[in-house]
Amino acid sequence: MINEIAYGLGSNRSCIRDLFEYGRARAAIVGNENVYDYSLGNPSIPAPKAVDDAIRDILQDTPSLVVHGYTSAVGDLATRQAIADDLNRRYDAGVGAEDLFIGCGAAPELVAVFRALAVPGAEILAVAPYFPEYKPFVEGAGATFKVVPPDVPGFQIKLDAVEAMLTENTVAIILNSPNNPAGTVYTRQTLQELAALLTKKAQAFGHPIYIVADEPYRELVYGDVEVPFIPTIYPDTVVCYSYSKSLSLPGERIGYVYVPKAAADHAALYAAVAGASRAAGHVCAPSLWQKVIARCANLRPDLESYDRNRRALYDGLTAMGYEAAKPDGAFYLFVKAPGGDANEFSQRAKKYDLLVVPGDGFGCPGYFRVCYCVSYEMIIKSLPVFEALMKEYQ
Repeated sequence: MINEIAYGLGSNRSCIRDLFEYGRARAAIVGNENVYDYSLGNPSIPAPKAVDDAIRDILQDTPSLVVHGYTSAVGDLATRQAIADDLNRRYDAGVGAEDLFIGCGAAPELVAVFRALAVPGAEILAVAPYFPEYKPFVEGAGATFKVVPPDVPGFQIKLDAVEAMLTENTVAIILNSPNNPAGTVYTRQTLQELAALLTKKAQAFGHPIYIVADEPYRELVYGDVEVPFIPTIYPDTVVCYSYSKSLSLPGERIGYVYVPKAAADHAALYAAVAGASRAAGHVCAPSLWQKVIARCANLRPDLESYDRNRRALYDGLTAMGYEAAKPDGAFYLFVKAPGGDANEFSQRAKKYDLLVVPGDGFGCPGYFRVCYCVSYEMIIKSLPVFEALMKEYQ
């Protein structure tokens, strides 16, 4: 006897992973340099040197039993305090170490938060385009997943659509800014208007409606674009953060959940997040990496290479006639598919060993995602391929 839902999730791989595996197979045949793989958001800049130095220092200066031993389930106090201090320096947010729960990256943190909020009949909204894994995360928690239609072409938030979808069963709305896959950043005005709407509806329904802010790309922003810290705009916000992108540590699985003191039912919500994590088998986040973050929480990524890639790809594609919202953050470009069918475009691109992800899984058919966390040389070499593809539609 096998659980059918679990079987379905395990036997049907994501389109992103399928393209990545296809690219690896093609590279073995035609050479890695001849495959233009834009499928996976795997950081291409190395972790800051200070991270490597911290690892060496910890291993040399700290007793092995301490490095590799258990920490508190909610996370080592020094780590939580370092994160709180960093957030308070930047946002004057009143964060306490006791408001933070250290987790194994944003994915299990999101799962824990959704399970904590999944009262009977609960509905959780996501704003398209959204990270595809939100759907199984929410549904696996026992809540109903509802999608707010995308605000094209700028990819802010269609507030009238949000209002129409809010019901007495709505417990949360997921925001991802800077956004995967669009690279756009929700403006302060957008967030303030959403906060006013949620406050009004929460009062009418008699219970809080939380924002679940998925923020692994918070530090990946270009120029002087502001990424507002949402809890300072809307107190009923739970932040899920990962160092995977900001410090180029996707394989190390380290991050945190922040439940503000000002959030409704703060103590109960924090306890429910901890309890949901416990039920999922969480013991503690990796001890070594907690110690690294305690020393490196104030580090910021060097975005020069990502910015060069962003400008080369956006300028190159739009000059050919492709349409895309200019990305202000993250390392993704979300492009309108010529002909309107992103799946057909993606399949046609594979003939050129060009791998782009259709937007259907992101809740936005007709667009495709391009991850530009790749080498600059690959981008330049791939531009003639994009141009040849565009000519097929003209």
